[in-house]
Amino acid sequence: MIRTAAIFGILLAVAACEREAGRELNRSGDFGEATLNNAAVMSGERSFAIQLASRFAKEVPTTINFDFDSARLDQTARSVLDNQAVWIKQFPEVRFRVFGHTDAVGSNAYNKSLGLRRARAAVNYLVSRGISRSRLEAVVSHGETQPLIPTPERERRNRRTVTEVSGFLKRHPTVLDGKYAQIVYREYLQSAVPATTLTEQQSLERTLQ
Repeated sequence: MIRTAAIFGILLAVAACEREAGRELNRSGDFGEATLNNAAVMSGERSFAIQLASRFAKEVPTTINFDFDSARLDQTARSVLDNQAVWIKQFPEVRFRVFGHTDAVGSNAYNKSLGLRRARAAVNYLVSRGISRSRLEAVVSHGETQPLIPTPERERRNRRTVTEVSGFLKRHPTVLDGKYAQIVYREYLQSAVPATTLTEQQSLERTLQ
């Protein structure tokens, strides 16, 4: 009896050790996601992605709004996306996601489709402003499930898309070298150079003197 129990315990231990390294953490208790998270933190990827996300949200508007039952970009929305495109171009190593939302009028299925059309409209516009499509993702929409203003009625503030930093392009040379700090602070270093008011001709004359 004792021998049988011991053998059974050994078999359980062997089975536990046969889990694939780096497996995704899920509700059954695997440890892969925790390992991936630790690796991302240790390399600097996770913390710098969060820092960039914070900068993006602070320095440019992240949200655009839509007319009722529409995925058309109005002038205000295009202006916001223009600002986003300028910021995004500063960081060619970074990826972004666009989340679509609707108000509560209409069925959940219809609103999910409408939210996705809005997200795709925003992505398509950013692509037209020179952003590579490989860096942008129109995420399956949240539909009516995440309102800013809880109401069953029409509400413009709920009809929106939100652009967020989602991570880094893994094949970019800077990312491959793990130079996340260089990515985050590159624009800060460049902004420290004082702007000149000299014309090109004046600059040339001073050089020749």
